[in-house]
Amino acid sequence: MRCYTICLMTVFHVKKGGSLIEYLTALGHTRTKIKQLISHRAIEVNGKAAKDLAQLLHKGDKVSVSKDKKGPEPVLSLGMKIVYEDDAVIVLDKPAGLLTIASETEKTKTAYYALNEYLRQRAPAAGERIFIVHRLDRDTSGLIVFAKNEAVKRMLQGNWKDVEKRYYAIVEGTPAKKEGEIISRLSETRTLRVYSDPHSNEAKLSRTKYRVVKHGPEYALLDILLETGRKNQIRVHLADIGHPVAGDKKYGARTDPFGRLGLHAYLLLFTHPHTGVPLRFESRMPGRWRGLRLSPIKN
Repeated sequence: MRCYTICLMTVFHVKKGGSLIEYLTALGHTRTKIKQLISHRAIEVNGKAAKDLAQLLHKGDKVSVSKDKKGPEPVLSLGMKIVYEDDAVIVLDKPAGLLTIASETEKTKTAYYALNEYLRQRAPAAGERIFIVHRLDRDTSGLIVFAKNEAVKRMLQGNWKDVEKRYYAIVEGTPAKKEGEIISRLSETRTLRVYSDPHSNEAKLSRTKYRVVKHGPEYALLDILLETGRKNQIRVHLADIGHPVAGDKKYGARTDPFGRLGLHAYLLLFTHPHTGVPLRFESRMPGRWRGLRLSPIKN
């Protein structure tokens, strides 16, 4: 299921049998609201429109609830978009310039805070909240997944090495090797600068694969496969090979063509923690990047 800005349909997986009305009221819907949704064929059970409030549900059934297009919707703020939502996870497309979680100086202008507020306004009685699974840097845009309960969070984090995470990176110059893997151990200074540290036993092993997709006189577009998920890993590794991410002054970039990092998390592929079904999500490259007029690499 894909959706944009706000989900057109939310999918729930039934864990315990009971009637449809009991299940939906437990999610925060009123009886009147449920009747309206059924009359508009906005509730489906296993892909078929529900017709009866008393319909029995069984463990493993899939209940889909479409958005009520007539009623007012709470607005998901700060430029975020919900790509997918069900009863276990929410996948967001985060804009550049937005923190994932709070810092010492910013408590509320974050993806975590805004999404929790959105869920609270949408269904105050449901008591929904989200849990952090991973993070994106403030100036990195793209896909990020949140869990809807702590058990799902632990399951996703426990299998994080199996999650496919791909990024587009605009870098200064073009790597001589058109494809490669960067391996180093990363440490962090007291001033929060991450660096490759071959001498420390406490430094964390980090692996980044890259492939040059397009190039030009000043910049190249790289497809990045993140094999480990260390803080600032992609930025440090690309700087290590002499091709820092455009706009990344912290790690040596000399130019800033977009007023932000040239880094976008475009693909996320993971196994659903409840159903075991593979979920694949993609996000378009930021439109301004196409203005660089890069040429495809010839094989």
